[in-house]
Amino acid sequence: MLDAETIAGFIRETAEVAILPRFRQLRQEDIREKKPGDYVTIADTEAERLLEARLRDALPGSVVLGEEGAAQDPARLDLLVGDAPVWVIDPIDGTGNFARGEPGFAVILALVERAEVRAGWIYDPLGAGMVLAERGSGAWSEGRRLAVDREAAPGRMVGAAYGRTAAGPRAAKALADSGRIAAVRNLGSSALEYSALALGRAHFSLHSRSLPWDHAAGMLVVAEAGGIAGFFDGTPYDPRISDRPVLAASSQAAWDTVRTTVMALA
Repeated sequence: MLDAETIAGFIRETAEVAILPRFRQLRQEDIREKKPGDYVTIADTEAERLLEARLRDALPGSVVLGEEGAAQDPARLDLLVGDAPVWVIDPIDGTGNFARGEPGFAVILALVERAEVRAGWIYDPLGAGMVLAERGSGAWSEGRRLAVDREAAPGRMVGAAYGRTAAGPRAAKALADSGRIAAVRNLGSSALEYSALALGRAHFSLHSRSLPWDHAAGMLVVAEAGGIAGFFDGTPYDPRISDRPVLAASSQAAWDTVRTTVMALA
């Protein structure tokens, strides 16, 4: 049986060995671009390698889909349509921040079985904060069950928004200019944005693409904390689909405010 705390321990240990020692210690040759503006560092690849080995052993018969492995071989996304349990890893979400020596990065891990996200972990190495969720068992952090902030009025809401509206303007600008929310705060890390939602510190997170390593764990964490998470069009989240906008919100009111504001510019 899966022991969520054991997996959380693997993540913490990997961060201590492969990520934190390299924070603000990267050399130029330790950083490269997979494509313009999309960075990967030696810490990303080493953390993914270490986690992959431990996770395979923890769940015999499982396979691993890591962001960096998929960058080398996009066909690995097909693992999500197979029958074997799939560990989905983003070893450093927020690599741009990490590469610049700035805070704002995290480790994301999800366990997917037959296209359903069964468990998710988000770990902030700098803050040593772990958020985890198992389907049907709630979202937790350091022994405390988490709950989203459902009561915030739209004018008090803060959150993240990426991508453009159908009419062209950026979603973040459309929301910020609408006067219907308090502020847009893009952290450059979907993991930390989902954690903020589950911890009651934010109220929405909108992203233009649904790559599984960025969103599978966060979708589950928010839902298990009592929020709403799915594709922007209202259909349920499916980790096999990587090219649709996703939205997570603390309440139906928050969801409707974000969606109607962005859709008004369609």
